[in-house]
Amino acid sequence: MPAAERILLRPVTMGLLLQSLLLLLLLLGCFLCPAAAFPKGCYPSEEEGLKTFRCSNARLTEVPRDIPNDTNKLYLDSNRIPFLPRDAFRDLPLLLELDLSHNAIASVESGAFRGLAEHLHSLDLSSNRLVSVSKDAFSNLKAKVNLSNNPWLCDCRLQELVRTVELVAGSSGGIVCDSSAQEEHVGKAFLQVIADTDLCNVYKKTTDIAMLVTMFGWFAMVISYLVYYVRQNQEDARRHLEYLKSLPSKQRRSEESSTISTVV
Repeated sequence: MPAAERILLRPVTMGLLLQSLLLLLLLLGCFLCPAAAFPKGCYPSEEEGLKTFRCSNARLTEVPRDIPNDTNKLYLDSNRIPFLPRDAFRDLPLLLELDLSHNAIASVESGAFRGLAEHLHSLDLSSNRLVSVSKDAFSNLKAKVNLSNNPWLCDCRLQELVRTVELVAGSSGGIVCDSSAQEEHVGKAFLQVIADTDLCNVYKKTTDIAMLVTMFGWFAMVISYLVYYVRQNQEDARRHLEYLKSLPSKQRRSEESSTISTVV
C-alpha cells in the first residue's frame, strides 16, 4: 500500500478504535452500575409483567435499603434476618407480595409493615422463630398471612393475632403450640386449641382470681392489725385498772375520774 494511503487511513483507524473503546466502556458501565447499587446476591427482574426484586439465599442479616421503590414482588426468603424494625418497607408503596420465609425472625416491631396496607395481598412469615407477636404489628394490613412453622407460645396474644389477620388458605394447620401455660396444649394445632378454649377468657379469669387473692390478703392484714390494736389497748386498760385498785381509795377515785375523763 502506498505511503500516502497509509497516512490517510491512520486517522480513520484511530477513530474507529476510539469509538469501539468508548462503546465498550459504556456497556461495561451499564452492566456494573446497577449491580453495584444492590446487595450481593440481589437482583431485579420482571415476572409476569410485575417488577420483582430477589434476594433469596443472599445471607442477609437485615432488610436491604436499596430496593427499587416500584417493586411489586419482593423475595427475602432463606436469609438470616433476625427482626423487622419499624418502617422496614415504608418506601415500597407498590408492593404486592412479600416473602420473608425461612429466616431467623423472632421479633416484629409495631409499624414494621406500615405503608403496605393498601396494596400488599400476600405476606409469608413461615419457618421463622416467632414466639409471640402483638396484633398491632399487623394493624390495617389486608394481606393474607402465612404464620406456619414457628415456635409459637399459645396464649391470648396469639389468639388475638390469629383473629386479626387473614391466614393463607391451608396454612392454619401449621400454627402449632410449641409452648403453653397449659401443658395439654403443647403439640396441638392452635385453631384446635381455641376451638375448645377461649385463652383470653382464661387469662381474664386468672387475672381476676389473682386480684381477688391480693385484695383478700390486704384485707386480712388490715383485720389482723385492728384485732392486735384492740387487744393491745384492752391489755393496757386492764393493767391500768389493776394499778388503780392497788392505790388508796381517795387517790384511786381521783385517778379513775381522770381515766374516765380521758377515755370520754
